[in-house]
Amino acid sequence: MPGADSLPNHLSMIDVAARKISLTHARTRDLPLRWFWIAVGGTAGALAAVLGAYLMTWPPHEDETLALFVGRGSLPHVLDTVIAQRGGAPLHFVFAWAVAHLGGGLTELRLVSLIFAVASVPAIALLGARLADRLVGVVAAALASATWVLLFQGVYGRMYSLFLFTSALSFIAMLDALELPGRRRFVLWGIALLATLASHPYAVLVFGTQALFVVLRGERRRAGLTTLGVVAALAAPFWWADVVLRDRFGVGVGGGGAQLGSPQAVAHYFWWVSGDFAAGHREWSTPVLLVAAAGFVLLALRRRRSALLTACVVAVPAFAFMVAKLHATASPEARHLIFALPFFSTLLATTLVEAARARPPVTAVVALVALVALVVGEVQWAHRKTPQLFDGDPPNEAHARTEAAAWLASTARPNDVLLGYEPLYLVAWEHNRSFSHYALPRADPKLLASALRAVQEPLGRGVWVFDASDTTNVWERQSIRFALPAPARAFEGRVFGPYLVLRSRAPLGSREHYLTVSEEVMRLGRQLEIGDADVNLHTMLLAAKRLYDSPASSSRSTISR
Repeated sequence: MPGADSLPNHLSMIDVAARKISLTHARTRDLPLRWFWIAVGGTAGALAAVLGAYLMTWPPHEDETLALFVGRGSLPHVLDTVIAQRGGAPLHFVFAWAVAHLGGGLTELRLVSLIFAVASVPAIALLGARLADRLVGVVAAALASATWVLLFQGVYGRMYSLFLFTSALSFIAMLDALELPGRRRFVLWGIALLATLASHPYAVLVFGTQALFVVLRGERRRAGLTTLGVVAALAAPFWWADVVLRDRFGVGVGGGGAQLGSPQAVAHYFWWVSGDFAAGHREWSTPVLLVAAAGFVLLALRRRRSALLTACVVAVPAFAFMVAKLHATASPEARHLIFALPFFSTLLATTLVEAARARPPVTAVVALVALVALVVGEVQWAHRKTPQLFDGDPPNEAHARTEAAAWLASTARPNDVLLGYEPLYLVAWEHNRSFSHYALPRADPKLLASALRAVQEPLGRGVWVFDASDTTNVWERQSIRFALPAPARAFEGRVFGPYLVLRSRAPLGSREHYLTVSEEVMRLGRQLEIGDADVNLHTMLLAAKRLYDSPASSSRSTISR
């Protein structure tokens, strides 16, 4: 195959070019510190302006509703929910708790993501400077700032920009602790790593990466391993939250799951991640990967420890995904490896900067053109991948959502029982702060049964929402026909564009009755071709079995009397 024969030639050319370029580095002055911070500040300011302009363009999402609705409880309740019941990222939910109790809503939750995304810019630049030099750090920060993964997570009220920021700080603190004198640096490293572990379950990969690097690096190994041991002990609640989440999503060991579990699958996943870390998976893919490979060779020639750390960042997730058994509900995406973004951007920046230094001003102009082209390609990919990030919802859909939420807010009762964390509920809550606190999780029988037990009987009215425009539907559409479950006299409903909002006319009383009625509602959802209806119906049947050791529908004749 010509492609296979040409690969060694490409690699040898990269190696020769890297050796020639690296000889010029000793004669090249690095970017002055003052200009470094000016450039970093300009990049962060530009990102802040873009994210601020598009902060509320992306439509509200159920994961944002979940965070704020859980955050409405007391802080002990929030921590118990996240650590003992749901699993996940305690630090993110603590921020959501603060937002909810300070009177904020979706805008303020997204501002938290924006702040950490912007704060990640100097963190990426500093990490790039430690791995290579200051000019490389500036270019790496600029490249990372234009990627889909950072633009999207910078306006999405979830934990990923927080995860990026804390993980970058932990890598910087680790390098400081291992390379500079002073015990206090190990304390700072431990604090940063603990914050990372509190930010996302995938932070276990950051912990593993740093542990492997400490072992392979050799110097100050004892102090490094001691720090990691102390962090591992203090992070016990986070490990437990990870176990809870693992059990919910069916994650095990042994490989061969529905997601990843083989070298080929992991390689394809990494290829996909590289596209979201740059300009996409099409015509840009091969050139970008070659540039990154050249950057790694340059690092290996100039700064072996930087190359070693970068290799650990790749090797640990690769090994973990090959030995893990991930079912279809646990599907890693680019955002789960967001901690690797600074390293990938640094590899790209290393090649561009060293090429620019080869024979200035000609190569400098060529490298600058390549940098601009890559940044433009990254933004284009972000728009192609997630148009709603820049364009928002169709105007009719946004108007329908506002009207539906206003109707819910104006007619709500505090003891209404809501199914799921629909964005409509979030908008309604922002209009009416006495909106019901009883939101039941869907798609998880154990959580649904547990949440339903926590609702005090007699239960209030049931509320359900069908969204015909949801991406989980086979056919996304901007309208939905009006229909009521049987018996129709027991329900009221309203249609708002793609939304059908249903509510029982009378309180449902018992938990068993709620499940029985909800089953009928979900059967209507299947008739309306709502993608989540099948999953929700299956969840209710399993939740009923947990609660009563039999499906709720089997007791229908008794309940309906």
